[in-house]
Amino acid sequence: MGLQGDEETAKGSEEIPFRRSVFRYNSPLVQVALIGFVCFCCPGMFNALSGMGGGGQVNPTAANNANTALYTTFAVFGILGGGIYNILGPKLTLVCGCSTYVLYAGSFLYYNHYQHQAFAIVAGGILGIGAGLLWASQGAIMTSYPPHNRKGIYISLFWSIFNMGGVVGGLIPFAMNYHRTDAQSVNDGTYIGFMIFMTVGTVLSLSILHPSRVVRDDGSHCTNLKYSSVSVEAAEILKLFLDWRMLLLVPASWASNFFYSYQFTNVNGQLFNLRTRGFNNIFYWGAQMIGSVVIGYVMDFSFKSRRARGLLGIGIVAVLGTAIWGGGLAKQLDYRRDHLPTEKLDFKGGRNFAGPFVLYFSYGLLDAMFQSMVYWVIGALADDSEVLSRYVGFYKGVQSAGGAVAWQIDAHNVPFLNELITNWVLTTISYPLLVILILRAVKDDIETDGKDNVALPGIH
Repeated sequence: MGLQGDEETAKGSEEIPFRRSVFRYNSPLVQVALIGFVCFCCPGMFNALSGMGGGGQVNPTAANNANTALYTTFAVFGILGGGIYNILGPKLTLVCGCSTYVLYAGSFLYYNHYQHQAFAIVAGGILGIGAGLLWASQGAIMTSYPPHNRKGIYISLFWSIFNMGGVVGGLIPFAMNYHRTDAQSVNDGTYIGFMIFMTVGTVLSLSILHPSRVVRDDGSHCTNLKYSSVSVEAAEILKLFLDWRMLLLVPASWASNFFYSYQFTNVNGQLFNLRTRGFNNIFYWGAQMIGSVVIGYVMDFSFKSRRARGLLGIGIVAVLGTAIWGGGLAKQLDYRRDHLPTEKLDFKGGRNFAGPFVLYFSYGLLDAMFQSMVYWVIGALADDSEVLSRYVGFYKGVQSAGGAVAWQIDAHNVPFLNELITNWVLTTISYPLLVILILRAVKDDIETDGKDNVALPGIH
């Protein structure tokens, strides 16, 4: 049974009156912006922490093992998260999810003093549960609230706000460790700063409305149901594993977080000194803001045909991705696990710093474009919040399973070159399968005019 007396139901609270202003509290724009700020504070800060390589520690073992635990539980609760969201509603789901980020940052504060990785590993496993809940909620909100012909722009709005968290989060270790040019691990204040932001995000998650109370500009609601039930969600989630559309998404889902362990630990962590890692992350996550806006515009406005826009977006990401991974290969040939750079690069290093910095910046650009592209494709499969929460949950579950494998691959000292080639191959395989998905499952705008409040014909 779903919750019946919750504050978000029609019985437990007054309906928010419908007004046409896009800045009204129950508009899709405001709610997508709010979930963006929640993610700014929680996963945005987590990304900044992870992006330093090794969680800001000289020895990446604890962070690798914690991330393996994180993505293992995330894989399970990512898939279950959509169903939990439909049962509990966004507020309870988000509060539970956000609070686990605070615990994770606190575990590294503990590790800074005692060097015991058990707490970090347990906190990582708990965070995986919370992240599954948060990202299923976020995905349902971001893909279902906007009108179907503006999902790219709303995705880019979310991605820009969210990744501003990574930018600010990069400033924290950069500022607090600026004068510690020879330091190997970040100071306590860095982790405390992350914990403060994550706590704010947990409180802010209470501002998110249930989708039944969010009203688009045409007066339609994002879903007609107040809450689902355990039996319904269990059955619907199981069906996803036999859904050919979801199976076509598997390679893209698996690849979309697989490259983080390589980029954060073996590029940023191995090539740059501590303060410069924070500096690089400011621009890595800033690049994500640029990438999401560019691909969002392309996939909403480049052509009248929805399918044509989707195909163009995939083509752009494929070409850019090939060029960036090719540049990564050229740099990777310069160093190996058994032949690391003798001196870490500093942001004041001039020409020697510029090339690797541009490469790392480009990795951030590609990440945002790739993931925004995949979210757009998922959002094009349906418009209803409940359906999309399950689709996004499946995406995040497979994504996290890939992440768990990737962090353990790095923990077992697989050659850097092998990791890079694996990442390149995985993303490349994704593109033709996404093309097939768009051609077979995405309806053009002319086929869905006036139907923003329902799932697309033949897809639901």
